[in-house]
Amino acid sequence: METAKQKALEVARRMHQKDLRAPDVLIGADTIVALEGLILEKPVDKADAYSMLSRLNGKEHSVFTGVAIIHCSNQGGGLHTDISEFYQETRVRFSQLSEEMLWDYIHSGEPMDKAGGYGIQALGGMLVESIHGDFLNVVGFPLNRFCQELADLYCLPRPEGLHRVKHDSIPAVDTFEDLSDQEGGGPSQGGAQGGRAHPQAQGRKDREDADQEPTVESVPPTAILELIDGYKVSKVLVTACNMKVFDLLRDEGPLRAEDIARKTGASEIGTGQLLDVCVALGLLDKTERGYSNTQLASLYLLSDGEYSLHSFVLFQRDLIWPFYSHLDFAVQEGAVQFQRVLGTAGEESYEGLFYQTQERKLQFMAAMHGYTKVAVRQVATAFDLSRFTSACDLGGCTGALAYELARQYPGLKVTVLDLPEVIEDAAHFRPDGPQTGQVSFMPGDFFRDPLPEADLYILSKVLHNWPDEKVHQLLSRISRSCKPGGGLLVVELLLDEKCQSLIPVLQSLTMMVLFLSRERTLSEYRSLLQAHGFTDVRAAYLGSTVDAILATRA
Repeated sequence: METAKQKALEVARRMHQKDLRAPDVLIGADTIVALEGLILEKPVDKADAYSMLSRLNGKEHSVFTGVAIIHCSNQGGGLHTDISEFYQETRVRFSQLSEEMLWDYIHSGEPMDKAGGYGIQALGGMLVESIHGDFLNVVGFPLNRFCQELADLYCLPRPEGLHRVKHDSIPAVDTFEDLSDQEGGGPSQGGAQGGRAHPQAQGRKDREDADQEPTVESVPPTAILELIDGYKVSKVLVTACNMKVFDLLRDEGPLRAEDIARKTGASEIGTGQLLDVCVALGLLDKTERGYSNTQLASLYLLSDGEYSLHSFVLFQRDLIWPFYSHLDFAVQEGAVQFQRVLGTAGEESYEGLFYQTQERKLQFMAAMHGYTKVAVRQVATAFDLSRFTSACDLGGCTGALAYELARQYPGLKVTVLDLPEVIEDAAHFRPDGPQTGQVSFMPGDFFRDPLPEADLYILSKVLHNWPDEKVHQLLSRISRSCKPGGGLLVVELLLDEKCQSLIPVLQSLTMMVLFLSRERTLSEYRSLLQAHGFTDVRAAYLGSTVDAILATRA
């Protein structure tokens, strides 16, 4: 799935740079063959093909195809992407084949460009005894599942609701566009809930229908009902994480509801209901054998996973939710609600909020580490940074981004500058690998202490914490330290000018609630950076938890 997504994103970026416009939709796909935990890709020579086919001989294996559907648009002069992705598995069994038949097939030359060393749609079909699943998935593209996903993304109307037009030939493209916009539900952020329009398709539909008189039939209440249930959905996720359901299923699954209830000390009836909602959300699978984690949960919700958002989920519950419960006061008063949330005026600062106790500090660092890890590879490869030999990550916390930059660029030395109380615990998050020797940590306050010399300065999830006055102060200090030709890498969620993307505007509201600060648009960042001597401001919309901007000191 990741390879399919990155292939399609690369095409999107090339088309956008070449044609100065965004393509409408890009589809990426990548297929692998897997046998007993071993991934078989394309053979490099005949000996490799023989090794692969011998392993498959007389056995059942899996063929996986990952598919990414990427919707593109121009926003603020940059490329914006919304990504939907899925995978399909087909089980294939080879018959018991003789050495002569295997070598006859290898000498045909067909295995050389095929995953697993065979092509079921051609001569390789003679090797296959049976399949369970989609034949076209083995060929390389799960057409049936793909069409179902398109129907969910565009929320196509039922056949009886279609306005049928007689065509003498294949309908023109605009006919399909009309069909895709006839009916829509509310915006979706993913999960396993079908029947909802893709956010871009829905937004376009709403604007086109703005001049029509709405009715319950033409504008169903689905979107409003989903918004009403939003808190309940988040509470389900938090509860499942708090119970460590996903860890338990990773270690012992599949398990039935009664077994999970017994092992977690919870009621059987409540646990069963909770698990069923997790199934509907795409976090769990449910079979006769019991519940098991989906890929989504296995990747992001295990408490000790490499890309775990488990701590980030609980951090939202413990810190963000209490402030959001007073959102009405924050909006009306334009003030941070320390008094109502903490029972005291408190120290209305970043440190006062996140570093009050050792336990809260470690919780915050773990949350930020997981949130950053999800996108570090995309950030590190968004631009070619090979011209830089030294970098300083200001407010780099655990060093998650610094370590990835070091891994991608072996000649780059990275210094992480953060508060002393953060640096003292950063070692808890140190990864294994040779790149750790390229990363060093320095205690300091980037508003007061001298900044280390570097070719590249990095501000990752820093500027959104501060109002414009403090942002100007920080950028001024960096500008004075950065030599001509040096760079500044800004990692933030970029607001789109028309506020059509939910996650960035919601994050901006969160910054207002916590610090009276906000997220910014690309044009705002461009103005800020240019005001402090940075030119050639380029943006990369990564379609992940963050976007990236690279600017050069004039």
